Amino acid sequence: MTVRILRAADLTPAPWKNGGGLTREIATGPEGAGADAFDWRVSLADVTADGPFSAFPGVDRILTVVEGAGMDLVVGGEHHIVDEPLWPHGFPGDLPTEGFLLGGPVVNLNVMYGRARTRAETAVVCGTVRLLPPEGGAVLVVSLDDGAELEGGEGGGVRLDRYDAVLAAGKSPGVLRTMGQAVLITFSGG
Repeated sequence: MTVRILRAADLTPAPWKNGGGLTREIATGPEGAGADAFDWRVSLADVTADGPFSAFPGVDRILTVVEGAGMDLVVGGEHHIVDEPLWPHGFPGDLPTEGFLLGGPVVNLNVMYGRARTRAETAVVCGTVRLLPPEGGAVLVVSLDDGAELEGGEGGGVRLDRYDAVLAAGKSPGVLRTMGQAVLITFSGG
C-alpha cells in the first residue's frame, strides 16, 4: 500500500499545454508522466479570461468549479453551462473546447484520464467517508476547506487544509472527516 500526503503549498504553477493560463498539478499516474503520457492527471487550473482549452486526444475530462461563478463551456460547438458550484462535469478532451467566464475568474479542479487505459469517477463529499482504492487502482481526495482530517489506517492522524490531497493505492489509508467538502476521485483500469 502507498499513501502520499500532497500539500497545496508544494504545488508549482505551470503554463497550460496551450499557454493560455496556469495549472497546479496535484498528482499523475504513473507518477512523473508527462503531459501526453499520463494514464490520469489531476490539477487545479486558474482561469482568469475566456479562451480555448488545451486539446488532449484520447482523454476524457471531468471539470469541477471549486471557486467562482462558473463557466459556459462550448464543447464541440455545444454549450454546457457549468454554474452549479462543486458539480463535476465530464466531457471529451479531444473535442475543441472553449471556456467563457460567467462572472469573473474561477478555479477548476480538472481530472483527465486516458479513456483506453483508465476510468475515473469524481464525487464531492462532506462529512465522514472511508477511502477505498479499487483493486489495482488508486483513490485521490482533495480537501476543499481547511480542517479535514485523515484518521486511522497507515496514513491516519493527518490534518488537511484547503487543496491538500491524499493519494492512496492498495488498502484503505483510513477515514476522511471533513469540516466542509472534498473531491473524491477513484481511478480504476479501463
